[in-house]
Amino acid sequence: MEELSHTPASDGVTVRLTITSPEQMQELGRRLAKLLHAGDLVMLNGELGAGKTTLTRGLGEGLGVRGAVTSPTFVIARVHPSLVEGPPLVHVDAYRLGGGLGEMEDLDLDVSLPDSVVVVEWGEGKVEDLTDDRLHVIIHRAVGDTTDEVRHVTLRGFGRRWETVDLGVLSA
Repeated sequence: MEELSHTPASDGVTVRLTITSPEQMQELGRRLAKLLHAGDLVMLNGELGAGKTTLTRGLGEGLGVRGAVTSPTFVIARVHPSLVEGPPLVHVDAYRLGGGLGEMEDLDLDVSLPDSVVVVEWGEGKVEDLTDDRLHVIIHRAVGDTTDEVRHVTLRGFGRRWETVDLGVLSA
């Protein structure tokens, strides 16, 4: 993984990485898992096929949760209990949901959040009101007819939780 930049932001730190394979994306998830704890909200955004679920699979491995982490597109949310006395992973796909937290209320994410690591794919504009402390992960990839595996990943922490977290360790 190549780090593009590591810059302070008014809300925490922004880190940009270049990922060149699905294996590296999964490894990024494993590394990120070491920084997460119960109560963390991670919002994943990127085009279809960008690697959001691959990153979440790595998170699941790093958190030591039960069950194969797959896309929850058709079930909307999956809960993966911890096998190592850590927090469960709640994996949500908000792609088919409309805007706003109102439609997300049936998922009880506000109840799950304090005790879990909640990862929401396609969550922008839908779950920000759950907490002021959240990590945005944006994955950019070339679109169109390409076999290019290169992804540009931007991670930005918001809120007090992320002010002191060194996201730069993810590029090691």
